[in-house]
Amino acid sequence: MNDRFKSAADAVLAKTVGDAGGVPGVVAMATDRRANFYEGAAGRRQIGKDQPMTPDTVMAIFSTTKAITGVTLMQLVEEGKVRLTDPAREYVPDIAELQVLDGFAADGQPKLRKPRTEITLNHLMLHTSGLCYEFFSGDDLKYRTAKGIPTIVSSSYAAIRTVLLHDPGDAWTYGVNLDWIGKVVEAVRGQRLGQVMQDRVFAPLEMKDIGFVMTPDMQARRAVIHDRAADGRITAVPDLMLPQPPEMDMGGHGLYASIGEYMKFIRMILNDGVGPQGRVLKADTVARMARSGLSGIKVGGWKTSIPSLSNDGEFFPGLPKSWGYTFMINDAATPSGRPAGQLMWAGLANLYFWIDRQQGVGGFWGSQILPFQDVSSYPGFVDFETTVYRHLAQ
Repeated sequence: MNDRFKSAADAVLAKTVGDAGGVPGVVAMATDRRANFYEGAAGRRQIGKDQPMTPDTVMAIFSTTKAITGVTLMQLVEEGKVRLTDPAREYVPDIAELQVLDGFAADGQPKLRKPRTEITLNHLMLHTSGLCYEFFSGDDLKYRTAKGIPTIVSSSYAAIRTVLLHDPGDAWTYGVNLDWIGKVVEAVRGQRLGQVMQDRVFAPLEMKDIGFVMTPDMQARRAVIHDRAADGRITAVPDLMLPQPPEMDMGGHGLYASIGEYMKFIRMILNDGVGPQGRVLKADTVARMARSGLSGIKVGGWKTSIPSLSNDGEFFPGLPKSWGYTFMINDAATPSGRPAGQLMWAGLANLYFWIDRQQGVGGFWGSQILPFQDVSSYPGFVDFETTVYRHLAQ
């Protein structure tokens, strides 16, 4: 590792936790196709406590779970057990009960109609089914409230049996789609999603510090989630955890992991589907996952309906963005230095990763603070990625 690069990257982490209003702690790593070339940690696992943030700290990785779930579905596609054009109801019949929201009556009750198009696996993988999250849609939140549907962080099946905001295929709307994909995988494999991941992703990639249920050792290394209030005050929320064990293995957000374990997954994508213990995906499948599946639709930003969970935001506003299986794709080069056509996504508690298959590098920035796109953690991620590319260019 270049000492000058290490010093520059360390400085980004130190600034992110050291500035007034900075995050309590952060872990960041960068890899090439062979191994991590940077591992850094700064701050504390919990504000006001002595336990330092370390590279092996365990975090709730939220929606960075989605890409792993997407791999388990694409493995089924490779095996000919499913097709992306298949109606989802063939595997999860309950999804056929979902209806399109057509406004609300005077008494606040939702008005519903049948969708004009069936939800396919492709719609779910691309977030074009019409499903959303309650914190990104006031209408979804109002519907859930009217119908008594639990929050998505309850990790329950009831939480994903919600409503469509539009007909399948009409728009890109980010939501509980990959949770349904997880149910499809379970139906075809006849196993819990966590077991499928263990057998078909984690084992061949030698990923051990990861799962829907934390081991006691992982629990002991867990970073606490924090809340940033509107006035900037940061408070630890030690009891804010996903259910252990969950009722349902949530393919959209349910994994806990240390960041080093996710780097092994990133390297598999960089290496066209190959891991330490063999091939996880075919090379042409990885290439397919890294291409946009959208036709005439672009990925935009989001408006919060629960400000304590997410700020309004967008990644690189003004830059055209698409969606693959299942990553966001920047259609033009980013200001941070990432070339056009590469991959990224994020997790609710301000976790961010990118995968640059063109240059053979990737990185992950992990923190545990809400709301999403935090005023300190997100700029820290952009600065970290920028630092990586600046030193690659030297």
